[in-house]
Amino acid sequence: MLKQLDQLLTQALKENNITLDQATQQKLLTFLELIVAWNRVFNLTTLTTPREMVYLHLIDSLIISPYLHGSRLLDVGSGGGLPGIPLAITHPQQQWVLLDKTSKKTRFLTQVIAELKLENVEVIHSRVENFHPTDCFDSIVSRAFGTLSLFTETTAHLLCPGGKFIAMKGKNPQEEIAALPNQFLLQKVVPIHIKGIAVERHLIHIGIKR
Repeated sequence: MLKQLDQLLTQALKENNITLDQATQQKLLTFLELIVAWNRVFNLTTLTTPREMVYLHLIDSLIISPYLHGSRLLDVGSGGGLPGIPLAITHPQQQWVLLDKTSKKTRFLTQVIAELKLENVEVIHSRVENFHPTDCFDSIVSRAFGTLSLFTETTAHLLCPGGKFIAMKGKNPQEEIAALPNQFLLQKVVPIHIKGIAVERHLIHIGIKR
């Protein structure tokens, strides 16, 4: 499977105009290998074919890179480390915190960080409402953390002034946008196109009204 993953990743990166050095690409492949190994016991993901893992785990994460804001970022409800781990691998200058309430998932993430020697990532096992770090975050990213209202309301205490909520969604969630509480401001909705696979993706940027 490793050779197939390597070939698919090289192809997918080229299709989506993402340039990485060989060492970085190898870390991404090692991350997928760890997902495969741990998934047998820990049920981290339902996407298990090589093509799904490359395009819907790695490329889906990496393609939001241009929209990230600041140098201190939170991946809330990180699960198997998506999008946080691929983005931390490819952006070593950013500091990432991966937050999840499920202990088996944070154990997996801790192992990934150790094996890949990622010095710019911290894993926190906590419910988001109980997480009160010393420093705030420039961007708070979510890939699968409920509705936009739930995402913004439960993480608002963690966002720096002028920071961004960045929600990764499939279809344009117009009903969720309409239901956002008044204190939050929709900044933009960006259609995201992943070349090489037929999926619908939108990136929702939200701020806090000051």
